[in-house]
Amino acid sequence: MKAIAAYLLPQDIVLGLDAVDREQLFALIGRHMGVYHGLDEHFVAHCLARREQAGSTALGLGVAIPHARIDGLERVRVLYARLRAPIPFAAPDNLPVSHVLALLVPHPATDEHLRLLADAAQMFADRRFREQLSAAADLREVTRLFAG
Repeated sequence: MKAIAAYLLPQDIVLGLDAVDREQLFALIGRHMGVYHGLDEHFVAHCLARREQAGSTALGLGVAIPHARIDGLERVRVLYARLRAPIPFAAPDNLPVSHVLALLVPHPATDEHLRLLADAAQMFADRRFREQLSAAADLREVTRLFAG
């Protein structure tokens, strides 16, 4: 099982998310984390935006992995969102992003943070994985892809 699959809960898979830009995306991620995990939605959005100021978390190929260290977080939280329409994300290849894997890790971050980022980058580098993820019709299929 991939490391990300251990943290990706069914309620943290969102297919067809409507966001027009990074700011709105981070606000929606924050809202989701507030509703499902009791986190402060504004603080989550702020931490994601602050990390993004240091450099884009877009990998290219239509993928971004926004991530942040969150004070007081007890465990890693992961959210996968497939956007309804791609958004600009300052990617190295200038392609807009349609796949978003948000990682929230306890502060101070551990080696697990780096392992999750590496795992995600490796998965999304696989064209077949991205194509299957784009075509996935439901949460069960997305979960299976991340576990595979």
